[in-house]
Amino acid sequence: MRDRIDTGIIGTGTKGTIWKGIAERHPSFNLTAISDAHRPNIPRSESFSYYVDYRDLLSSGVEAVFVAPQTRYRARVVTEALGRGIHVLCDVPPGRSVQDIRAIIAAEKKARGTVLSFAFSHRFCGAVLRVKEMIHSGTYGKILWMKGVFGKSGGEDFESTWRSNREWAGGGILLDQGIHMLDLFRFFAGDFTEVKSFVTTSFWNIPLEDNAFALLRNSQNQVAVIHASSAHWKNSFAIEICLENGYFVIRGDLSPRGEYGPREELIVYPRQFADGKNVNGIFEESVTLFDAGARYEHEADSFADCIYDGSKVPRGSSGDALQAMKLVYRIYRGDAVWRGRMDTPAV
Repeated sequence: MRDRIDTGIIGTGTKGTIWKGIAERHPSFNLTAISDAHRPNIPRSESFSYYVDYRDLLSSGVEAVFVAPQTRYRARVVTEALGRGIHVLCDVPPGRSVQDIRAIIAAEKKARGTVLSFAFSHRFCGAVLRVKEMIHSGTYGKILWMKGVFGKSGGEDFESTWRSNREWAGGGILLDQGIHMLDLFRFFAGDFTEVKSFVTTSFWNIPLEDNAFALLRNSQNQVAVIHASSAHWKNSFAIEICLENGYFVIRGDLSPRGEYGPREELIVYPRQFADGKNVNGIFEESVTLFDAGARYEHEADSFADCIYDGSKVPRGSSGDALQAMKLVYRIYRGDAVWRGRMDTPAV
């Protein structure tokens, strides 16, 4: 039986609370410490220590940390943890700029044998993994194009939250949520070489984008379209993938709060041409429903396995984080107007 890993949680917002619950019940982790300078009144427990300063947590003897504070702190926390030889699973986005992730990678190279993983959690969703398998099988041929929407409705206090502050968040909806859709595009089709985009603040009175539209193309002539929005009025997550012999639709996101619906749905349409039987749009389809969102548990399993086995991170590596961040900033700079508002280089 493997020894449990003494583990800390840094940041107790939505994602930090998820990691806290997983660390408390996961057989590989022993939750010993929590830190959050912005929530000093969180419920205490005799089973773990509480620290206001994350550096005290890093000095407490933890072997691994789940890092989920506000975006402005992530690069700093991760580099300090790696410098102490502590394994890290960090929330996404990994920082506010490409420079942040480059600094993290530099620290990772010095911390040989230390695991660094980023929570691109959609790579662990049931529907996503099913689609990945079907693409890999070759049955449906190569990908022709993809379309993705990641939309949320902001909220009454949206303009005053830290996510709407450039200093704290770095970017708006594209960096905050759209980065996950971009990572899925890369997961399915690899890197993209061309970017055309429009980035706007259409509704909210914030210094960051509330809508981003982009066309991407890779060296295989596969095209992807993304729309990320915090002015969508109905929270939506959907990705469409068209291949030579079929068409896949993933709809819904089993988030802990259920704001994207109660289930995750995969619809598969085999390629059919209009003829006398289906000229009115009647096509064969198969629907698979996923109603148990265990992606975070599976991600924690993968993190623990890498720590125990010394293996490479299979999904959500620092390389994945770097390429996703670079793609975000290429979209920012693809809009001539928005480019003038950026104060950091893309690479």
